[in-house]
Amino acid sequence: MKLVIAIVHDEDAHGLIKMLTASEFGVTKLASTGGFLKSGNTTLLIGVQKERVDSVLSIIEETCKTRKEITTTTSLMGDNSVMGMPLEITVGGATVFVVDVEKYLKL
Repeated sequence: MKLVIAIVHDEDAHGLIKMLTASEFGVTKLASTGGFLKSGNTTLLIGVQKERVDSVLSIIEETCKTRKEITTTTSLMGDNSVMGMPLEITVGGATVFVVDVEKYLKL
């Protein structure tokens, strides 16, 4: 048994959960917050048999594509005014961990 932990962009979460459940994978959804942009992420916990890990990873890769977005950064000027600077960033994709499960119980 394996536990797949997938951290995905909020915009990708709904479609990914839909694809995983359509393929009969159980999913637990947790709200989380990213570090750099402090933007909303979703962490998914997916318990899966070892033989089906590649199927889960394929669905994640197919669903969670990276894309470019423009955001505004703020910087303090010498006269204490604030100036917004446009910044192109890459969002989306997924950070995935696959870990061994020593014991699985459904109570």
